[in-house]
Amino acid sequence: MKLQKTTEYSLRILIFMAKNPKQIHSAKSIIDHLNISDKYLRRIITRLSKFGFIESVQGKDGGYYFSKGIDKIFISEVIDKFEGINKFAGCVLGFNECSSDHPCALHSKWMGIRTQMITMLNETNLESLKIEDIKVF
Repeated sequence: MKLQKTTEYSLRILIFMAKNPKQIHSAKSIIDHLNISDKYLRRIITRLSKFGFIESVQGKDGGYYFSKGIDKIFISEVIDKFEGINKFAGCVLGFNECSSDHPCALHSKWMGIRTQMITMLNETNLESLKIEDIKVF
């Protein structure tokens, strides 16, 4: 599964923040730990905020915090907001016409794997991850 760089960084940011979900995370802290440029981080943070995952606090002690519980933020939702979860619906070999009526050579195998993958993404929220054991930087 290949995600766009912005989606990857969005997930890394959320997973990093979920290590301490009640804390306000400064942009500097996120930049330092995840090695993301300031400009790119702020673009992603703006989108994460617009999508309702996080909110910001202005000022000297400002930063970012979760706008909802980490048990309510599912990996599939983040992927869907940034690039669409339907990207996994297409033909694994890249054919425009690939269906049960006109399958490619891998169609039946891919559909089973795709279903399992989508189920896993739909069931995995930030809280369910063993975050302290995960490398996010």
